[in-house]
Amino acid sequence: LPLHIFEPRYRAMVADAATGGECIGMALLKEGWEDQYEGNPPIHEIGCVGRLVNLETLPEGRYNIVLHGLSRYRVRAEHYDRAYRDATIDVLTDDPVCAPLDEALRAELARLMSAYQAVKEAEPRWKEVLRLTMSDEMLVHSLAANLDLTTVEKQFMLEAESLPQRTRRLIELLQFKLYEHHGSEGWV
Repeated sequence: LPLHIFEPRYRAMVADAATGGECIGMALLKEGWEDQYEGNPPIHEIGCVGRLVNLETLPEGRYNIVLHGLSRYRVRAEHYDRAYRDATIDVLTDDPVCAPLDEALRAELARLMSAYQAVKEAEPRWKEVLRLTMSDEMLVHSLAANLDLTTVEKQFMLEAESLPQRTRRLIELLQFKLYEHHGSEGWV
């Protein structure tokens, strides 16, 4: 995730992360955050820890950074003693010995991605991605990260507790996107 950091509180956060553990927790603000933005509007309790993999210092204390997602987390407690929000978290892990996806589930995902690619007249790279031999986890996460999903849809994916659940959610989102394009006859 590439980010341009310009707000003073987030510049302080990046400076602290760069000299500390080099990790930042990303959390989605809940709906209605606009009126409370300068304070601490409510956030979703599930977020993602990202490691700073690129840090470019710019004039006036600004930064361009790239975060690499490492793991999901759940906020246990929020702390407000710094300019930016800090939290105590529990790192969430999927089953480390994740069995391969059911063949039918992976085939359904591939079928819907092909239909979606045709509708969006997307670059042919998705066909290549689906043909590549990659882990199911890498496939699902790559699709979720790179499809034109809203932040709320990406949050829906992030909150899934297992790879099969995340895959079923991705399938549902693709079905809805195809429905939006074709109407009821497009429900595939």
